[in-house]
Formats: sequence, structure tokens, C-alpha cells
Amino acid sequence: IFMKTTIIGIAGGTASGKSTLSKKIYEESSKYGSVALIKFDDYYKRLDHLSLEERAKVNYDHPNSFDIDLALSQLEDLKKGKSIQKPIYDFTIHNRKDETVTIEPCNVIILEGILIFAIPELLNLFDVKIFVDTPDDIRFIRRLNRDIKKRGRDLDSVISQYLTTVRPMHHTFVEPSKKHADIIVPEGGKNIVALDFIVTKVLKLLNN
Repeated sequence: IFMKTTIIGIAGGTASGKSTLSKKIYEESSKYGSVALIKFDDYYKRLDHLSLEERAKVNYDHPNSFDIDLALSQLEDLKKGKSIQKPIYDFTIHNRKDETVTIEPCNVIILEGILIFAIPELLNLFDVKIFVDTPDDIRFIRRLNRDIKKRGRDLDSVISQYLTTVRPMHHTFVEPSKKHADIIVPEGGKNIVALDFIVTKVLKLLNN
């Protein structure tokens, strides 16, 4: 059976609220049809050849840090109705885990990540492009909080990473990629009105 697959891209800066938005859209729409939520972070390249200390210094906010070919081929497979073995990334070790997770073909794929609109090959795959726009200071505070509580980082390492790579890469790649968006959502998952609009659109796609 031929299944039409719609791919929705959700981009935005680090800690902008795109994960919250993606998760809410997924939870609401998966009640009515087959939906997959994929984090582009899981496609960071394997760095087995580097020590933990070396891995910690890698610039993870540059498009080159991703295995774009793998992401593209897996998204294409899903569109062709084939299941995939999606990698899983572990932020505490700055590397991919050995295990993978099976994702079955579905009607709607939500792909979420900071740089997805800054990678031309990916950009062509999206049917709907959503950018979550949140002020820099709020994003930094959220990131600081998250990285210390959930990713085992300390204050100095978070600040250092933010100043050396996260902030400059945001202004080089993420912010300019906003121009590709069909919809810009201020504040991400906390924006209930925007969430309702997007879920309605997804449900319409599922009904078709």
C-alpha cells in the first residue's frame, strides 16, 4: 500500500522550546494517525576515534557535525515505506549509543533540530517548516539549567561551550535559516494558540 508521508521540520535555536512544541504536536496528533518524532541530534556523527575530552571540545553547532547522508537516506526509506534503525545519541558521553531504535513508516514525520533549515539537502524534504523564535537570554538560561541538570555538565563548561560555539554558530547558521520557515512560532511549546493551529494542520494531513 502506498503511504503518503508528510515531513514537518521544526527548527530554532538551542533551548528555544522546539522539543516541547514537537512533543506536544506529536502527542496530540498521534491519537489520530501514524506519526513519528525524530530528533536530528540523534544523527550526530559517531566519534569513537576521539577520547571523551576531545569529544567535549567538538563544535556540535556546525552542520558538519552531523551524518547528513544517513539522515537523508533514512528519511527517504521512510517515505518509500521502509522501516529504519534510527541511531540514538547520548549527550553525557558526546557520542552515539551502540543500540538503535526501529521507526516504522508513517503518515507524518516530525523532524526537530537546530540546524535542519541550514542544510540545503534536508530543506528540500520538508513539506511544512516551523521555526521557534525565542530571545537569546531566555534560551541561554534554559540551556544552562538543562545541561547542568540533565546532561551532567558544570557551569563553566556550559558557559564556555555557549560562548565559543553555540552563540557564534547560532548567528552564522540558525538565525539566517529562519527565512526558510513557513511559520514562525514565538516561545515554542508555551505558545498555545500556535500549537492549536499546527495540530489542526497535522490532523488535516492525517485525514487526507
